[in-house]
Amino acid sequence: MLVGLEIKNFAIVSNLSTEWHNGMTAITGETGAGKSIAIDALSLCLGERAEASAVRPSADKAEVCAQFDISALPLAQAFLEQHFLTSADNDCLLRRVVCKNGRSKSYINGSSVTASQLKELGQYLISIHGQHAHQHLLKAEHQLQLLDAYAGHQDLVVKVTESYKQFANLQKEFKQLEQQQLQQAAQKQLLEYQVAELDEFALQDGEFEQIEVEHYKLSNSQTILESCQKELQYLYEGEEQSACSVLQHSAQQFADLAQYDESLASVAAMLEEAAVQVEEASREIRNYTEQVDLDPARLTEIENRLSGAMDLARKHHIKPQGLVEFHQSISKELESISNNSSRLEQLDSEINDALLDYKQASEALSISRRSYANTLNTLISESMANLSMENGVFEISLTEDPERAPNLLGHDSVSFLVSTNPGQPLQPLAKVASGGELSRISLAIQVIIAQKVTTPTLIFDEVDVGISGPTASAVGKLLRQLGKSTQVICVTHLPQVASSAHQQFFVAKEIAKGETFTNMLALTKDGRVDEIARLLGGDNVSKTAKANAKELIKSACVI
Repeated sequence: MLVGLEIKNFAIVSNLSTEWHNGMTAITGETGAGKSIAIDALSLCLGERAEASAVRPSADKAEVCAQFDISALPLAQAFLEQHFLTSADNDCLLRRVVCKNGRSKSYINGSSVTASQLKELGQYLISIHGQHAHQHLLKAEHQLQLLDAYAGHQDLVVKVTESYKQFANLQKEFKQLEQQQLQQAAQKQLLEYQVAELDEFALQDGEFEQIEVEHYKLSNSQTILESCQKELQYLYEGEEQSACSVLQHSAQQFADLAQYDESLASVAAMLEEAAVQVEEASREIRNYTEQVDLDPARLTEIENRLSGAMDLARKHHIKPQGLVEFHQSISKELESISNNSSRLEQLDSEINDALLDYKQASEALSISRRSYANTLNTLISESMANLSMENGVFEISLTEDPERAPNLLGHDSVSFLVSTNPGQPLQPLAKVASGGELSRISLAIQVIIAQKVTTPTLIFDEVDVGISGPTASAVGKLLRQLGKSTQVICVTHLPQVASSAHQQFFVAKEIAKGETFTNMLALTKDGRVDEIARLLGGDNVSKTAKANAKELIKSACVI
C-alpha cells in the first residue's frame, strides 16, 4: 500500500508531500492543473523512462520518493530479500533522482539499484490503468493476458512458454545445421580426398624425424665404413706399425727407465693405460664395421618415404613435421561435417517430441482458459448491467486450433464479443462498442480482474472519460466497493465518482513570479463538499450545488 509520496522539482511541482490511506482516494482539480502529476511522478519512481524534461526548468534535478507498506505483500518481500534490499520494518522506500542532463539514479531502501529493478519491484506494488487502457482491450494478445491473469494459471502459461522456446530453439538449430551442410558439401568432398590421401600415406607421429635421421646415416654408410676400416689399421691392425704397438713399445721403454728414476714410472703407467684404451676402441670399431648396413633397398625405401612426406607437405603448404597434426585436424573437421547428418536425424526426432510437449501444454492451458472464460462471461455481463448497460452480454470466444503455428501464448485464438442491445448478435468489441461503452466494459474487466489478482494499490487515471449521469454513479460505487479490499486511487473529473471516495485530494495550479506551481491538498469534509459542488456546477458554487454535493457524499457512504 502506498503510504507517502514526496515530489521535488518534478515538472511544474516545486515541493509536494502527501500521505495516503486505505480505501478509495479521488484526485480532482481544474482542467490543466496537473491532476495526473502524482501518477506521473509515481511512474517515474517505479522505473519508467527518465527524461531531462521531467526536471523543473529552474532546478538542477528532480527527486521523487514513494513509501510503501509491504507487510501484506509477500512477492515484494521476496524480491527485497532476494536482492538483499530489506529494511528493518515492513516499509519499502523507493527513490528516483533525475538530473537536468537526463541521467538518473535509482534507490530501494537507500541502496543504489537499476531502473529495471525498480520496475520489477513496482509490479508487486502498484497497477496503473490509464485513460487509454480500453484501447489495449481490442488487441487479441492483451485479451489473452487478461484472461490468464484472472485464471491465475501461471504454471500452465510458463509450461507453454518453455515448451515453445524448446521447440523453437531445436528448429533454429536444425535450420542452421541444414544450411551449414549445404554450404559444406564442396568442403566435405575436398576433405574426404585429403584425408583419404593422408590415411593411405599413414605417416606416424615422429616418423618423419626418425626417417630423416636414418636416411642421413644410410646415405653416408659407405664413407663411414671405409673411414672406420682405415682408422682401424692406423690404431691396431697395421702390419708394420700401429698406434697401439707404438704406445706399448713406449710404455715398456719408460718402465725400463723407471729402474733408474722412479718418477718415470707414472709415465710408463699412463702410456700402458693409453695402449689399453686404443685397443678397446679398436675392438669397438671392429664391431661397428661388422654391423654397418649397406642396404640400397632400405635407402631407396627411406628416400621414397621422405620424398612422399615432403610432397604432401608442399601440397598443403605446411612443414613435413606438421603433417601428422594437419592430418588429425582435417580428420576431425570431416568427422564434424559428417556428424551433422546424424545430428539432423536426431534433431528431427527431438523436434517432434518438443512439438508434442507443446501441444499437450497448450491443450491443458486451453482447458483452463475455457473454464475461467465462462466465469468471466457471467461476472462481466453482470458488471455491465450495473454500469447502465442492462441488456449487455459479454462473451469470451476461444477458438482452439491445434494446427496453428506454435507460439508463446498457446494455440488459442481469442476474441472478446459483446452485445449491448436486445436482439443484437454478439460481435467483436471493436465493431460494436462505442467509446463510452468500451470505457465502461474496460473498467468492468479491470475491476473484476483486480479483485482476483492481488494488487495492493490500483490507480485509475481518468478511466471514466466519456461516462456521465447514472453510469458515473455506478462507476463510483464500483470503485468504492473495490476500495474495501485494496487501495484505490482514481484521477477523475466526475462528481459522482469523486463523492464515492473515502478521501480526496484537490490539485490546483498557480503562477507566482513568472513561474507555474502545482499543489495537491488533502481535502477536509467541508473542502470535499465545496470541490464536488464545483464539479457539479462550475466555478460559481451555489447553495443548491453544495446541497447536491452533500447528498452525493452521503449516498456514497452508505455503500
